[in-house]
Amino acid sequence: MIQRASTGQARPALYTEAQRARRDASVWTTVQGILAPAQFLVFLISLALVLRFLATGEGYAAATLSIVAKTGVLFLIMVTGAIWEKVVFGQYLFAAAFFWEDVVSFGVIALHAAYLWTLLAGALTPAGLMVLALAAYAAYAVNAGQFLLKLRTARLQAAVTP
Repeated sequence: MIQRASTGQARPALYTEAQRARRDASVWTTVQGILAPAQFLVFLISLALVLRFLATGEGYAAATLSIVAKTGVLFLIMVTGAIWEKVVFGQYLFAAAFFWEDVVSFGVIALHAAYLWTLLAGALTPAGLMVLALAAYAAYAVNAGQFLLKLRTARLQAAVTP
């Protein structure tokens, strides 16, 4: 199926009928639907704790624990997301429909992993760690925005599909 973009150019549908059916039937779709808002909630709490530490110098342990928790949820959603992509598109990562989301996701993972490494290695000061966490969170926010736009696209395309 082809959709017309606002520029008038043809754009392929996000899902074929078979892919949509696999998506709708997969337990991994439900898992992603639960983990994504859970991750966003952990992100908001952690962001508040990180900003509090940077503003006041207090709450380093709570901020650190929240970043580690956010990173754990991120890794979980990335693994389950790859399984979802395999079920729906037949490959674990970089399916055409989610290529750029996956590319940015790898940057998000790299920044979160860098935080964990620098934390364990003692390679940065507490303030430096928090700034690195903010960089990881900024990348996550961009990636979350990508996925929200993709969800919107899927809903719009489903509305025009008979």
